[in-house]
Amino acid sequence: MPMYDYACADCGEFAALRPLAQWRDPADCPRCGAASNRIVGGAPAISALSSAVNRAHAANERSANEPRSSRAGHGMNCGCCAGGRKSGRTRATADGAKSFAGARPWMISH
Repeated sequence: MPMYDYACADCGEFAALRPLAQWRDPADCPRCGAASNRIVGGAPAISALSSAVNRAHAANERSANEPRSSRAGHGMNCGCCAGGRKSGRTRATADGAKSFAGARPWMISH
């Protein structure tokens, strides 16, 4: 149940814990019992929180199954998508088999 702010004409402002279904209904003042209309109180002071608290709130709000994005890709020495120069040591034949020039010619390539 959320907290709602109300204003009593005689006693002033107060907060009451009410069900969602009763958000429009007036609440009884806890001091004098008069029916009081709901008001929109001030916004929460989120900007007054420290940066460490804001980071903790952000980490807590993040979904457990949300993927973490990385702009770096696979890192500096990744050969799959870097697009840099290719190694001159690997040679491919017409049938797709690889061979390594000068490096153990008796070994079978994968």
